[in-house]
Amino acid sequence: MKNTIRIATRSSKLALWQSDWIKEEIIRRFPEIRVELVHIKTKGDKILDTPLAKIGGKGLFVKELEVSLLNNETDIAVHSLKDVPTELPEGLEISVITKRENPWDAFVSNEYRTFNDLPLKAVVGTSSLRRIAQLQKSRPDLEFKTLRGNVNTRLSKLDNGEYDAIILAAAGLIRLGLEDRVTELLPFDLSIPAIGQGVVCIESRTGDSDVLNVINPLKDSHTTKTVAAERALLNRLNGGCQVPLAGHAVIEGNILTLTGMVADPDGSRFIRLSKSGSIEKAEMIGRELGEELLNSGGREILAAVGIEAD
Repeated sequence: MKNTIRIATRSSKLALWQSDWIKEEIIRRFPEIRVELVHIKTKGDKILDTPLAKIGGKGLFVKELEVSLLNNETDIAVHSLKDVPTELPEGLEISVITKRENPWDAFVSNEYRTFNDLPLKAVVGTSSLRRIAQLQKSRPDLEFKTLRGNVNTRLSKLDNGEYDAIILAAAGLIRLGLEDRVTELLPFDLSIPAIGQGVVCIESRTGDSDVLNVINPLKDSHTTKTVAAERALLNRLNGGCQVPLAGHAVIEGNILTLTGMVADPDGSRFIRLSKSGSIEKAEMIGRELGEELLNSGGREILAAVGIEAD
């Protein structure tokens, strides 16, 4: 077993919370191991004045961390799973899926108690095409304006009056001790979460048994099943941040139900479907739901932004 584990992490408060949490979980189980955080800046951290959809590409918040793993400069990388593409560099794997925090989107406002209370033509801050496509379906009158930066920066912009409300992932607010800023958790029928939202994962070198022996106890089997379905859906759709996509799975008993969404960036076409089956067939459910979304018009939606899903 290794004496030292080096964790590749971004430097935002949320990323550091996640990496510190993994660090403490390792130390709690293996107090003899030294754990170090290695701060790395990613492309997504450097470009803060442009919506992610316009930057393009996949892995905007993970690529540089993966390079450090491949160069043996670090031993594991801690990510928000929703930032991680389904196709990883050769030699790397998502080795641990941890227990999911609250997966819902959070409506945050200093003036209005619920999303439906927003007045006509209110200004809502988010850079997520997924959120915009779903929310404008019920409120086409709203004005959605770009919102980038870390959680505290986004909250400051709201407090400074730049927006009537902003939409954030509830998990990030909870992890940073800012749960009191959540005005409303958006209901599932209004906003399906991003694939993998609320999940912290660990990436490592494939077959690195010394590292795997240390981090394997952090796995959560329930969350692993749900995100297997969600990421199989994402993989079938060949999705990135250039088109609104959503997917969220829940388990009741031995049955997994996955709901997925794909839409035009302008919201003119919107497809939402669900599929259920045994939890043992999680990935199959994801692939099959992806196929159904494609055959229901999703293929044309993706093709319009240059994404092939054949």
